[in-house]
Amino acid sequence: MSQPELVHDIGRRRAWVIWLVALAVYFLAVFHRSSLGVAGLLAADRFDINATSLSFFTVLQLVVYAGMQVPVGVLLDRFGSRAMLLAGLVLMTGSQLVFAFAEHFAVAVLARAVLGAGDALVFVSVIRLVTLWFLVRQAPMVTQLTGLTGQLGAIVAAAPLTWMLHQLGWTRTFAAVSSVGVVLLVLVLALVKDTPYRSDGATEVKLRALVESMKTVWGNPGTRLGMWSHFVSQFSATVFALLWGFPFLVQGQGWSPAAASNLLMVMTGFVIVSGLVLGAVTARFPFWRSWTVVAVVAAIATVWTVVLLRDEPSPTWLLVVLVCVTGIGGPTSMLGFDLARSFTPVQAIGRANGLVNVGGFVASLCVMALIGIVLDLSEPGGMDAYDLDDFRAALAVQYVFWAFGVVQVLRFRRRAIAHLERVHPGAVEQMRAGRPFVHPGIGTEGL
Repeated sequence: MSQPELVHDIGRRRAWVIWLVALAVYFLAVFHRSSLGVAGLLAADRFDINATSLSFFTVLQLVVYAGMQVPVGVLLDRFGSRAMLLAGLVLMTGSQLVFAFAEHFAVAVLARAVLGAGDALVFVSVIRLVTLWFLVRQAPMVTQLTGLTGQLGAIVAAAPLTWMLHQLGWTRTFAAVSSVGVVLLVLVLALVKDTPYRSDGATEVKLRALVESMKTVWGNPGTRLGMWSHFVSQFSATVFALLWGFPFLVQGQGWSPAAASNLLMVMTGFVIVSGLVLGAVTARFPFWRSWTVVAVVAAIATVWTVVLLRDEPSPTWLLVVLVCVTGIGGPTSMLGFDLARSFTPVQAIGRANGLVNVGGFVASLCVMALIGIVLDLSEPGGMDAYDLDDFRAALAVQYVFWAFGVVQVLRFRRRAIAHLERVHPGAVEQMRAGRPFVHPGIGTEGL
């Protein structure tokens, strides 16, 4: 199959402009997604709910997010990133506005579900733009920068949002932040283009062929290696930042809300630094990506073990280490998309990335829900009654997911290597030598 005509330079100024606009949309999506992390205690007050109901907010949001990833991948390959970013902005802006004025739990839950749907359209759309607009040698670092810069939204959802909620109140704060989506709608319409090639960059997926195409993508062990890498590395950081980190620090460790918000900002700042290092390492040593995942998960589990074994509040230095090491899981999960890119032609990259993205969010929502259930079982008195022992028992559910995820990563690493040796002779040796393997369907512009 001949390569379509290239009409814009790959990896040059236009590519960076398109990426920055798309990145701003992802930034906003992460902000909306993380906003309940620091507003959780206020939400419990506003809607008169317990820990299980509070976790249901975020769990439902992530259920919708994860459940939409496969259909979003298909739609992305069909319609392209620009249309998906626009649809995501419309859904997120409208839902956050409804959330601002919601006074009943059911209305607020519906708003967060719609927010999850809008959020689901964004990230994989940005990753597809990276795949199409950047050179293969640039892609690992740009992918990391995407995840890391997007996570600045979590910083804005920490201390500054806490300040806004205190100064402006619930309704005015969430109404104000929802308006940012209108500005980004205009920028996406004006500046984002799906592909540097003359073709529209979208692959029509007929319904009759859809099941077979998904079987092919799912049957590739590289897709599942990416998914399990995302599964095992992402959930601990997501659970901590999105919901249970703030209550753990305030109720379990005795920190003030302001100090807890600042520590979440430290976590996100360290995520950015560690992600840059991971991006460079990934580009230099592509063969060792899955072992990097295993090493990071082992480090996260070790630090959590030290903290959870203590029957008294941990010293400040130990909690700083905890949030920094836990935060590394975020950029590590991005290796899942880089792994999928090595195994998937560009015509199917949306579907592969959608499947990869399911992993971490399924793990996150399961862990969030289980933590809320364990907390309510150990202390029926509600949010104000939880103490350190309650959190120690609840947060221990993470170990089951770490162990299962690592086993799956090692299992599919073996299968993925065997697949490359069989289907693409020389690919494994190429990656061992520190050179990226380019799937034949992507092209060779980056070599």
